[in-house]
Amino acid sequence: MLKLPKISLGPRFRPLIGLDITTSSIKLIELARSGGQYRVESYAAEPTPHNAINEKAIVDANAVGEAIRRAVKRSGVRSRECAVAISGDAAITKAVQMPRNLSDADLEQQIEMQADQYIPFPMEEVSYDFQVLGASEKDPDMRDVLLVASRSENVEQRVAAVTAAGLVAKLVDVEAFALENACRLLTHQMPDGGIDRTIAVVDFGASTTTFSVLRDLVVVYTRDFAFGGQQLTEEIMRTYGLSMEEAGRAKKEGGLPSNYQPEVLDPFIDDMTQQVSRSLQFYLASGSGRSQPEQIIICGGCANIPGVADVIASRVGIPAERGDPLGQMKISSKAKALGVQRDATALLTACGLALRSFDEDAKY
Repeated sequence: MLKLPKISLGPRFRPLIGLDITTSSIKLIELARSGGQYRVESYAAEPTPHNAINEKAIVDANAVGEAIRRAVKRSGVRSRECAVAISGDAAITKAVQMPRNLSDADLEQQIEMQADQYIPFPMEEVSYDFQVLGASEKDPDMRDVLLVASRSENVEQRVAAVTAAGLVAKLVDVEAFALENACRLLTHQMPDGGIDRTIAVVDFGASTTTFSVLRDLVVVYTRDFAFGGQQLTEEIMRTYGLSMEEAGRAKKEGGLPSNYQPEVLDPFIDDMTQQVSRSLQFYLASGSGRSQPEQIIICGGCANIPGVADVIASRVGIPAERGDPLGQMKISSKAKALGVQRDATALLTACGLALRSFDEDAKY
């Protein structure tokens, strides 16, 4: 078990860089807060080095570290402490019940003694942490505790990359928790601010998409699946004989032939819609009492495809719109110049990590 950083759900109250490391890009954001309003202080994004990450596993920590270092330099960020995240499928989560009368020290000891009952790996190969959720509804003498664990190598890969960049990884989160944390930045787009509402958030990444359903702003269902903007990039490469870099640039900046929309882009939007529809079916079948979401918020780079939210809404029969987690924030001039508004819809995880700076139930 690693002592620090642990997989941590309740970080400490100090500024943290939110650092989202994915197969396609490394996104760095620093937030400040004044008078209850958030402000983007620093931002930068860098392409992830080719073959440095394989199926979410960092295989070349030094190369990723160099990319992080470049992002740090471009952003002008002052802090050297950051929060990173492991993917949801690399984490094991389990809600367990513990006696309410245990002191914090006794609770930690009890969790350590019983953790191997819930974790299907040798404990010497595991990093884990826990957070008290509150009193148990089933038994007033017990409280619910969320136990989160991952193989230590998943944590160590990210710590090594961050260290190679000259930063300190103070917190290793889980992407699903970071996303839930970031959803407070989408409440301005939700009916009734998401209170007493069921909202679906679909975050289209480069190679993986996360479909989450929130009830009262709490994630009640999440599903990761292999689909993302990389597939569109690869189709552009095949169709027009471009390199990966050329195809990625053309996808964002335009300039492709007139047949791009009907022959390449429209079929990809069809695939996006099918993935959302399938995820909705999985969600509705996942338990009794599931209700259809009242809204779908589309995030990730693919959300910037013109009109895609309208197409998804018309085909699945649920209102949908492009997510904008920065919509109510002030933005520094240097962050604006580096395109943070352009990339806003792809910044859910990075923002969710940066928001850990302001959690008052701090652990570090």
